[in-house]
Amino acid sequence: MFSSATPVHHAISPGQSRVCRAHTVKPPAGPLKVNRERGSSQLKAILWTVVMASLIYVGVRVVPLYFRDFTFKDGIQTIARFASATRQTPEQIRTAVLAEAQKDNVPITAKDIKIRAVNGNVQIEATYSVVVNLHLYRWTLNFHPSVSNNAL
Repeated sequence: MFSSATPVHHAISPGQSRVCRAHTVKPPAGPLKVNRERGSSQLKAILWTVVMASLIYVGVRVVPLYFRDFTFKDGIQTIARFASATRQTPEQIRTAVLAEAQKDNVPITAKDIKIRAVNGNVQIEATYSVVVNLHLYRWTLNFHPSVSNNAL
C-alpha cells in the first residue's frame, strides 16, 4: 500500500520532484502558463459579454415591432368581427383598418390592404415592411397580418 519512505527535506531545483509518502509532487507550473490561461478566460468573458449585449440590443429594437404587429392583427380581427355583424362596405372596413394602423403606429397605406366582404364573410389582408437600423446592418422585416371572420 503506502511506502514507508521518510520525506527528504533539502532544496529542490526547478524541474525536479520530491518524494512524498504516497505520491510524487512536482513543483507548480511557472507564472507564464497561469497568466496565459487567465488571459484566455478573460477573452472568453469579454466575447460572451459582447454577444449577450448584441442579442439584447437586437431584441430591444425588434421585439416591439413584433408586439406592434400582434396588436395590429388583434385590432383588425375585431374590425372584421364588427364589420361582419354590421354589414360594412369594403371602403368602411378599409377606413377602420387605416385608423387602427395609425393608432398602433403601423406604416401601412390603403393600397396595402386587401378586403373581401361577401355575404357577411370578411377577410382582411395587409402587407407592410419595417426597416430596422442595427447600425452595422439594415434588417427589413416583412409583416403579413391576415384575418377572416365568418358571418355570425
